[in-house]
Amino acid sequence: MAITSANQLELLQTAEAVAREKMIEPELVIEAMEDSLARAAKSRYGADMDIRVRIDRKTGNATFTRARTVVEDDAIENYQAQFTAAEAAPYFEAAKGGRNLWLREGQRIEDFAGAPQPGDVFEEEVPPVDLGRIAAQSAKQVILQRVREAERDRQYEEFKDRAGSIINGVVKREEYGNIIVDVGRGEAILRRNEKIGRESYRPNDRIRAYVKDVRRETRGPQIFLSRTDPQFMAELFKMEVPEIYDGVIEIKAVARDPGSRAKIAVISYDNSIDPVGACVGMRGSRVQAVVGELQGEKIDIIPWSEDQATFLVNALQPAEVSKVVFDEEATRIEVVVPDEQLSLAIGRRGQNVRLASQLTGLDIDILTEEEESKRRQAEFNARTQLFMDKLDLDEFFAQLLVAEGFTNLEEVAYVEIDELLSIEGVDEGTAGELQARARDVLEAASREALANARELGAEDSLIEFDGLTPQMVEALAKDGVKTLEDFATCADWELAGGWTTVDGARVKDDGLLEPFGVSLEDAQDLVMTARVMLGWVDPTELEAGDAEATEDEEAGA
Repeated sequence: MAITSANQLELLQTAEAVAREKMIEPELVIEAMEDSLARAAKSRYGADMDIRVRIDRKTGNATFTRARTVVEDDAIENYQAQFTAAEAAPYFEAAKGGRNLWLREGQRIEDFAGAPQPGDVFEEEVPPVDLGRIAAQSAKQVILQRVREAERDRQYEEFKDRAGSIINGVVKREEYGNIIVDVGRGEAILRRNEKIGRESYRPNDRIRAYVKDVRRETRGPQIFLSRTDPQFMAELFKMEVPEIYDGVIEIKAVARDPGSRAKIAVISYDNSIDPVGACVGMRGSRVQAVVGELQGEKIDIIPWSEDQATFLVNALQPAEVSKVVFDEEATRIEVVVPDEQLSLAIGRRGQNVRLASQLTGLDIDILTEEEESKRRQAEFNARTQLFMDKLDLDEFFAQLLVAEGFTNLEEVAYVEIDELLSIEGVDEGTAGELQARARDVLEAASREALANARELGAEDSLIEFDGLTPQMVEALAKDGVKTLEDFATCADWELAGGWTTVDGARVKDDGLLEPFGVSLEDAQDLVMTARVMLGWVDPTELEAGDAEATEDEEAGA
């Protein structure tokens, strides 16, 4: 195939036709043609040569040139495509008024004053090549590859911004349980685990789904759809409820058991609009439209509240809640319900409490009033026995301390004496005696713990570390943490405990220092202090990092 005047115009016509068919820019097709022709010509002129082709956008005329770049004297790697400034000087001068080009930073040099500079490119025109069958086939493959790449880029750019929205499509086929969906200018995939229940589709069925993710991969952009994602339901409500679309009502949280039941928390920023009523609609028209799309999934619409306890009470509807006990540090919440409400609060197979937990982000323990009463009584008796045994008190006085809110010896030993004097029948002498006894017991326990820790092999570097009590050192030593170096290698969750997810269920990880009330933040500070003392961390870098984190928090606020 030779580039002759007869087929020059066909290049532009072909580029236009391909661009229309693939819905890409004609310029991309022409650039692909230029690249393919250049590669084919290079096979004739030599692989080391830098052969370039330019196609005139108006006439279709293809110009073949050989390019050589000016480089430093000691930087030449390819003598066919590079030369020094001294070697380039004659060509630089000869280019004046000629057909050859001098380019600097990609721009044609019109003024040839001065001398060639590294980075300048000299292009001299060479005769067009007559492409053989193999070369022509290779050129065709290059064009097709570049067109495919341009088409994939166009698809990715079109769909990447649609992630997080709902898209309509037509089912094309099913592959191993996954549904391939035609979404217009591309194909998307609805995996079988993203379908609701046992719903099935046949070719040419219309489908509505949530664009969960759009990824750029070597085989082209991959569009992943979902009908089980909680945000799918949120987007459906946004389509059905104008107040949500306008921002008057906001969806704060969504939890779903796809195909069965869901909970959605909403809040209104206009006091005259009821968020629950607006989402339900006249005679339930709005919520029924969403239910119909979700294959009959039952939806509980609840008002959102900044008060977590109130929000949880709402989330557990239709069950009635008697009392809520919230533990901020453990992000756990205990809910007490009447005995007859227990099954309703838990729900079928734990569905109701599980959805409420997802909605609030809290771990929820459901107790009946009888269970809570028994547990409270057990705690009361255990604390009473502790004070009786350790402080040598009679049962009545020990119960009095527990009733006043004292839970351990530390509180008795180090509380302000005025709090003890506020107890009926306690004078200064009695209060002083109570605190003295408590401190004696604690000091004896500390001496015993310290002796046990030393016997287990705990070194002075760990024992003398500020922030660890003898009981903490003993607990660490029992687990093999015996030096400051051992302590510095611990992770914060190993010390304070935490939660991990195993097979979809949250599992508690007990921390070595968790029984002593050490929080995750406390553990982080202790470990980082140990690393600074050992010289593993530069304190100046640590301060700079803290300052940067503070600035980020302030900027976010």
